[in-house]
Amino acid sequence: MSVTTSHVKRAFKYRFSPTDAQAAELSRTFGCVRKVYNMALAARTEAWTQQERVNYNATSALLTAWKKTEELSFLNDVSSVPLQQCLRHLQVAFTNFFGKRAKYPRFKSRKKSRRSAEYTTSGFRFRDGKLTLAKMAEPLDIVWSRPLPEGSKPSTVTVSQDAAGRWFVSMLCEDPGVQPLPVNENAVGIDVGLDHLLTLSTGEKIANPRHERQDRARLARAQRELSRKAKGDGANRAKARRKVARVHARITDRRRDHLHKLTTRLVRENQTLVIEDLTVRNMVKNRSLARAISDAAWSEFRSMLEYKAQWYGREVIAVDRFFPSSKLCSTCGALQEKMPLSVRTWTCDCGTTHDRDVNAAKNLLAAGRAVAACGAGVRPQRSSPDGQSAMKQEASRREP
Repeated sequence: MSVTTSHVKRAFKYRFSPTDAQAAELSRTFGCVRKVYNMALAARTEAWTQQERVNYNATSALLTAWKKTEELSFLNDVSSVPLQQCLRHLQVAFTNFFGKRAKYPRFKSRKKSRRSAEYTTSGFRFRDGKLTLAKMAEPLDIVWSRPLPEGSKPSTVTVSQDAAGRWFVSMLCEDPGVQPLPVNENAVGIDVGLDHLLTLSTGEKIANPRHERQDRARLARAQRELSRKAKGDGANRAKARRKVARVHARITDRRRDHLHKLTTRLVRENQTLVIEDLTVRNMVKNRSLARAISDAAWSEFRSMLEYKAQWYGREVIAVDRFFPSSKLCSTCGALQEKMPLSVRTWTCDCGTTHDRDVNAAKNLLAAGRAVAACGAGVRPQRSSPDGQSAMKQEASRREP
C-alpha cells in the first residue's frame, strides 16, 4: 500500500470564544449560507422537473442576481466566500446523488441543520498564529489545544456552532508529520460486539464504555425538563434545549476520544487489521439492540481505522458479512449448524472449547490472511466448498 504523505491533509479543530460583534457576524453568515443553499436547491429542483440541468456556474450567476435585488440585498452584508462555498457543496451533493452514492439533497432547517460556514484563502488571514475572518476587524480568540504542523498554513477554514452553543474553527492543513510507520509482521483479527466493544484474535478483550448508558439518567432528566417547556421560540425552551444538547455533546466527545485512542493504538501495533464487513444501518433496525449498537459506534470505529491505516501504511481487510466466523471452529475448521447469541462458549467435536468472540476474531484473521495471500484483485465467491468466504476492501483515502 503506497501512501503519499506530502499530500495528506488533516483538519485541526479548536474551540474559540467570539466577541459579541463576531458572534453576530457569524450568525448572519450562517443564516445567509442557509438561505442561499435553499434557494439554489429550489432553483435546481424546479429546473429538474422541467428536464433541465442547472450546474454550479448557473447557481453562481443566480447568486449575483439575487444580491442585486432589494429583497435579498442583505446577502451583501456578509462575506461572499461562504456563499460561493455552499453552492459548491450543493454541486457535490448533486454529484453524489447522480452517482447513486447519496439521496437527493434536502433543504437546510433553521433549527435542525448544522450552523457552519466555510472560508477559502481569500476569505481569511492567518498571520503570526492569529486567524482573522473576512468582515471582521479582530482575530478569533482561539484556544490552541495543540499546535498546527510547523510551517503549514490552512487552505480552508470552517467555522461552526453546535447545538450546545459551542463555537469551533476547523483548519484544513497539510501535515508533513504523517509518515508511514515501520513495517512489521503483526496481524490481528478484530471482532466487534456489545458486551465487549472489541475482541482481538490475541485473546484480548476491550471493554465497552457504554458512554450513552452512563449519562442516560442525566439525559432523561434534561429531556423531561425540555418536554415541560411550552413549544415555540421562548428563552426557557431554548435554554432547556441547550441543556439536552450539552449532554449529547458530552457523550459524543467521550465516545470519539475513546475510539481515536483505540484505533491509533491498533494501527501503530499491527501491519494488517482484519474486520467484519457489517451493515450497521440494517442492524440498528432491531429495536431491542438499536440503542446499544448506536452507542458502540461500529461504523465510526471502522472509518477511523481505515483512514489511519491509509495514512500510516497499514492494511485493513474487511471480511464478507456472511462469513460464519462464530460458527466455525478455528482449530479444525468444523462448521456448527446453529450458534444462538446466548451461547458465549462452546465445545467443538474435536474437543476444543472456544470463547465465542475470541474464536470469531481468530477466524476473521485467518480469512483475512487468505484474501491477502490471493492478491488485491481477488474477490472469492460468497459460498465456498469449505464454508469460508471473504472479501478484501482497500482502505479509501479520507481527509477528516
